[in-house]
Amino acid sequence: MDRRLILAVAGSGKTTFMINKLDLERRYLIVTYTDNNQSHLRQSIIEKFGYEPANISLLSFFQFLYRVCFRPFLKDEYRVSGISWELPPNWTRFEKGRVHYVSSFDLLYYNRISKLCLEICKEDIRERIEKFYDCFMIDEVQDLGGHDFNLITSIIPNSIDCLFVGDFYQHTFETSLDGNVNSGLYKNFEQYKKRWRNAGIVIDETTLSNSYRCSPTTCDFVQQHIGIEISSHRKDCTGVKLVEEAKEAETLFYDDTKIKLFLQEANKYDCYATNWGASKGLDRFHDVCIVLNKSTLSAYKMGRLNTIPPSTKNKLYVACTRAKGDIYLIPHTFIDKFKKR
Repeated sequence: MDRRLILAVAGSGKTTFMINKLDLERRYLIVTYTDNNQSHLRQSIIEKFGYEPANISLLSFFQFLYRVCFRPFLKDEYRVSGISWELPPNWTRFEKGRVHYVSSFDLLYYNRISKLCLEICKEDIRERIEKFYDCFMIDEVQDLGGHDFNLITSIIPNSIDCLFVGDFYQHTFETSLDGNVNSGLYKNFEQYKKRWRNAGIVIDETTLSNSYRCSPTTCDFVQQHIGIEISSHRKDCTGVKLVEEAKEAETLFYDDTKIKLFLQEANKYDCYATNWGASKGLDRFHDVCIVLNKSTLSAYKMGRLNTIPPSTKNKLYVACTRAKGDIYLIPHTFIDKFKKR
């Protein structure tokens, strides 16, 4: 059986690679995290086959947890009406039994579903996946956090193919957090790979190591300034420019053909904008404007973007790799005046 984790770079064709693996003969279980990616995968499946084939099950991560992991084995013991998206009260951390997992409204705490399944029915889940599917795929595995990572690495089937795909440096969200469980998982790339190897997974760092979206110019900038390895299939050159004039910054701010990407609070600016992390999975931009706040602007000028906190660095990597064309780095000092009060 082929049991692989492909560590991809941004814009390397993850979705195309996965879709090309699909056929109408085998039974596929595909799991992904973000709504953007689930919609993108569904559309790609329809484009390939002309419809959604019955042999392909596409689930969001929490649909997978609820329908495949929890409900078949625990619905009678834990009678619940759905999932609570609120964090559990602190006092429940050290409680045992139902109150640890289920709210007073009979809803499962989203960040403890995996923990519950891991403790009670992990072997049953593995057997169920092996029984009903011929191939198990997970996209965006870099977003697995907390107990979810532990569950997935514990239920990896032995008798069917498994294909997991993700970009370690696009870790900007986590499926769930619960105390310090796996809190350091994404701080060390080598340790992260070791965790997967210990689960019996082969690490593939070459198949999707080159980007179709990003130019060599963008890839060089990301490598040299942010310190993340990425190469390009392309041969053309684009631009990466620090905006140094207020007038140019204002023109770019009002130019709706160029997305403005902010570390946070993009909704407070009346322009075509989103946050760095929220742009993950989006592939429709040509030129992008990246607004650098005080700390990232200072780090850029000092040549130390590679030393900023990992979560911020990953989001900046995501922002830079949205660009098919030019990147404009805009100091926040030119943009602050446009912020809604």
